[in-house]
Amino acid sequence: MTEHVCVESRPDRPGGSVASPAGRPGPRPLARTSRPGGPREDDADVIVVGAGPSGATTAYYLAQAGLDVLLLEKARFPREKVCGDGLTPRAVKALIAMGVDVGPDSGWLRNKGLRVIGAGLRLEMTWPELGSYPGYGLVRTRAALDETLARRAQAAGAKLLEGVTVTGPVLDDSGNVAGVAARTGSADDDPERSGAPAVTYRSRVVVAADGNSSRLSVAMGLRKRDDRPLGVAVRTYYRSPRHDDDYLESWLDLWDGDRLLPGYGWIFGMGDGTSNVGLGLLNTSAAFGNTDYRALLKRWLRSMPEEWGYTEENRTEPVRGAALPMGFNRTPHYYRGLLLAGDAGGMVNPFNGEGIAYAMESGEILAGTIVQALARTTREQTERVLLGYPQALQDAYGGYYTLGRVFVQLIGRPKLMRFATRHGMSRPALMRFALKLLANLTDPRGGDAADRLINGMTRLAPNTR
Repeated sequence: MTEHVCVESRPDRPGGSVASPAGRPGPRPLARTSRPGGPREDDADVIVVGAGPSGATTAYYLAQAGLDVLLLEKARFPREKVCGDGLTPRAVKALIAMGVDVGPDSGWLRNKGLRVIGAGLRLEMTWPELGSYPGYGLVRTRAALDETLARRAQAAGAKLLEGVTVTGPVLDDSGNVAGVAARTGSADDDPERSGAPAVTYRSRVVVAADGNSSRLSVAMGLRKRDDRPLGVAVRTYYRSPRHDDDYLESWLDLWDGDRLLPGYGWIFGMGDGTSNVGLGLLNTSAAFGNTDYRALLKRWLRSMPEEWGYTEENRTEPVRGAALPMGFNRTPHYYRGLLLAGDAGGMVNPFNGEGIAYAMESGEILAGTIVQALARTTREQTERVLLGYPQALQDAYGGYYTLGRVFVQLIGRPKLMRFATRHGMSRPALMRFALKLLANLTDPRGGDAADRLINGMTRLAPNTR
């Protein structure tokens, strides 16, 4: 049975509209009453909105624990996502923990480490040998990666519905999220204007894993924070003989002839005859927001050797862009029955723009919190456990992200960035330390002097909310 849902502002409710965490009025998303006829087949213990890495991982661990999970994805797999497609050992560890076969026969391309190019120098650094993380990275298109993770969640018992566009949260009489309103039909068909049927799904809690724009978060008054870093990246693919490179390649300075361009760049061989080539820019740069990023990419690539093939006639995909929400740029991560995961909660690493590892790790942390919360015998006890989720994220990343926010401010100064590049690139030991710091790859106990220094800095940095 399909049920239509109406939007209500409910101005007659005592206390007015739902208050946001900052005390400002938030929009009243969708009011709900009890469903005629009782529960429906698609109701669940937990609804996860978005089947990207954070949503799929959350759904996987919830289903593994025996909860009834509904995973809603607005597109249909395989679907495109803008990404560099490179995975550090931190992400590899998360994949292995989910039982994903990351061998070459399954389509994964391994890499040995990171090649850094800057100040006219080139330095190759292998991934650190650690007990906590594997000693290799991977490359895989997001279309393949995301579908792999979604199917793992499905195999674990989560119910995956594709082509379902969530239009907003559904609230109970206390103003808490108790489900979602949606329209069926592929997002590509624009179901909100096509007359696709409206439907509601109910659950005990809802996970917003719906990406940077996070419609659910915005509907509940959870907006992006201006005091946190934000990046933007563009990328495309080129046929290239460098497609099977053993290293991820990072460019610290970009040149158009003798002119220095803003931003940083990357080249990741995909192993399929193409390279993923892109660049990023942080909002601490004066060029952020007033730059034609696609034109910037073309200007940078003009300086590349012709034999690498990064020319328009070899381009195989359009140039696409995406935002990089960094350093917890949307908080709180739990609010009135809604929990945020991955990009919805701004969990991209400010040091290196890596998002997939933190999306998956936050999904596992979130699932563990929900499992414990829903096992409690009273609503008050459940709420107490759910309120602990933001602190769990702070314990995992708070100090490190604080350092990352300072780092972003510093490298936003062109003169300082040029100085650091020029002096750092000529000191391999310093660059190996930087690799561990920027990729967040240390052994938490023991390890070498670099591990102990980075871990100490992270512990001492304030966990600012």
